[in-house]
Amino acid sequence: MTLHPFRLTPQYHERIWGGTRFKQDDKKIGEAWIVHEDNVILDGDHSGLALKQLAASHAVELLGARTLDRTGKRFPLLIKLLDPADWLSLQVHPNDEQAKQLEGKDQFGKTEAWHILEADPNAQLIAGLKANTSAEALRQTIRDGTIFEHVQYLSVNQSDTIFIRAGTIHALGPGLFLYEIQQTSDLTYRVFDWDRPQTNVRVLHIEKSLAVADPSAIGQASRQPQVNDGEVKTLVRCEYFALDLIGGESKSISLNTRGESFHALTIREGVARVEGDGWSQTLQRLETVIIPASCGAYRVHPQGKYLALKASVE
Repeated sequence: MTLHPFRLTPQYHERIWGGTRFKQDDKKIGEAWIVHEDNVILDGDHSGLALKQLAASHAVELLGARTLDRTGKRFPLLIKLLDPADWLSLQVHPNDEQAKQLEGKDQFGKTEAWHILEADPNAQLIAGLKANTSAEALRQTIRDGTIFEHVQYLSVNQSDTIFIRAGTIHALGPGLFLYEIQQTSDLTYRVFDWDRPQTNVRVLHIEKSLAVADPSAIGQASRQPQVNDGEVKTLVRCEYFALDLIGGESKSISLNTRGESFHALTIREGVARVEGDGWSQTLQRLETVIIPASCGAYRVHPQGKYLALKASVE
């Protein structure tokens, strides 16, 4: 059976650091979860189902052989748009083994990558610690609340990509708007929260942070590669996901899931029409379509100049 592509209904999450880009009743929306296992399918034959329900009933057709081999029937990625108007907490995520030890055998770790969609002048983020920070210094500064004095600040620009492997202490700063791809996990251990008051739902996780933080782990900003008309360029490849940048103005691009992994295609700029055997979707800026693994070959046709991000399981 071949599944046709479909869109998902985003989930909007209010955050203390959130901005106003998403325009949800004047709330501080920090995150729009645009691809997640709990998102509801918006259109097509399976509209109204949660993505995880479709994965359970049509695992091979939706996820593909490679994905099933890696992570079973669970949808393996979480993709977000983030709008920070203030600093997020300094935080760290566990790897797969640590997640199972600390949270349960059904848990995934959280390796992620950020692609900057917009950046104010002088926008910064934190991605790791200063060089030569020892494990002992890391432990001490996490416990006494001075870890912020030892972090590495990165100045970033529109179109930069930053890979954050599990164990990296990190934080997003204000003046950014970004696309985030990660493993399906929301395990976040707060190391330091800029002296915000702790609440029942917003606490520090000192002992767990100490268990998973790696003082040698840092993130670096990669500049966007040159993308010519009709080209696909790699932004990130790791054992959990691949993120590619697609560009065009007049030339169409041929892509193929090959039955190995679904593709999640998000328009970064412009408009594009995506079509395959018996289906077609036209996407505007920041719209996303899920292309099931069973779709095989398809094409992306520019409707003027566009850029798109393609996420899959590598």
